Amino acid sequence: MWAYESVFYQIYPLGFCGAPFENDGVQAHRILKVEDWIGHIKGLGANAIYFSPLFESDTHGYNTRDYRKVDCRLGTNEDFAQVCAALHEEGIRVVLDGVFNHAGRGFFAFQDVLQSREHSRYLNWFYIDLGGNSPYNDGLWYEGWEGNYDLVKLNLRNEEVISYLLESVRYWVEEFDIDGLRLDVAYCLEENFVRRLRSFCDGLKPDFFLVGEMLHGDYNRLMNDSMLHSVTNYECYKGLYSSFNSMNLFEIVHSLLRQFGPENWTLYKGKHLLSFVDNHDVTRIASNLNNERHLPLIYALLFGMPGIPCVYYGSEWGARAHKREGDPALRACFDAPMENELTAWIARLAAVRRHSHALQYGSFRSLFLTNRQCVFERASQRERVLVAINADETPYRAWFDTGCQRAADLISGQETELESGMLLPAYSAIFLRV
Repeated sequence: MWAYESVFYQIYPLGFCGAPFENDGVQAHRILKVEDWIGHIKGLGANAIYFSPLFESDTHGYNTRDYRKVDCRLGTNEDFAQVCAALHEEGIRVVLDGVFNHAGRGFFAFQDVLQSREHSRYLNWFYIDLGGNSPYNDGLWYEGWEGNYDLVKLNLRNEEVISYLLESVRYWVEEFDIDGLRLDVAYCLEENFVRRLRSFCDGLKPDFFLVGEMLHGDYNRLMNDSMLHSVTNYECYKGLYSSFNSMNLFEIVHSLLRQFGPENWTLYKGKHLLSFVDNHDVTRIASNLNNERHLPLIYALLFGMPGIPCVYYGSEWGARAHKREGDPALRACFDAPMENELTAWIARLAAVRRHSHALQYGSFRSLFLTNRQCVFERASQRERVLVAINADETPYRAWFDTGCQRAADLISGQETELESGMLLPAYSAIFLRV
């Protein structure tokens, strides 16, 4: 699967393009801005883009009005088809956000229910109680996602709803030649619907990639041979920044051992979760870390650990924003991409990962671990790579059996002597092919 060998770049289109929060109905060709960033994205080493919602919605994209029309605030379907063609021409795959658990109040089927009530042909597309009332004083009650009544829950057991959504996916493939979907709040979806979606997509396009948003619980419930190829690794998202802030690398390494370690009871051995240090819903990593010297190191862990690394636009140069400032702050518009030491560092990490079979497919084994240093092994049939992190302000010599006397650092290209232990400079990350 191409996704397992990829580096993803996430764009939240409405924010990225500077669109107004409320849908003002004014068409503007903002999505073409993505073409101006293709050189930057390629230079960063990303070869796949995950676009957060970009279809017509009431406000933030997740309250969809029309599943087959690019939001007028972003442009036209033809605009986005042009963007996709430009990305594909540069070898960059395209994954869209599939918001299938709920629609917006402006969705045509729900509007028909509000107008026609029991006479609406779409009444059973949702969970409606005509004898109740909603916070919007509609004269009827409906189920909203987690109590959010701007997000009207869809009935994914209704064959008409299923058919509408699957045919929408077919349209996206035909119109934009997309390569995959990220399923919003996948943990809420009807499991039989997810199976239907997988079977449909398998027949629609070879190697079509499905990744689901999962927060907690057993990810295998949805990530398996008949459902999703991958899910979001929120467990390790928290462990990544928390380990650095508390100077306790045991936290993240133990999470990785629980998920991917050599024991038979590990949860996700051989699977490829989508890994990230931030995204459109959480505080940007530069604002989340207590020590800015740890910023390159957390990206080294991201690219060295099992999983598919995903970089959120703007964070590659250290953009800051905190969740308490609100979603618009997290989903900012930048006039142009920036290049600095961090972007160059991430580009080197991406190049290493894209050319390393062990980092893409290798097993995980912890070799050396303290509160502030860790060394773990990624090993496949083709190669063996040691990922070493020193989060401390002073150099450290790690003593363990490396199995060789010298090795090359894949990041810097320099030879490292290992006969007398592994010397880890202060605030360093080393990827050794041994």
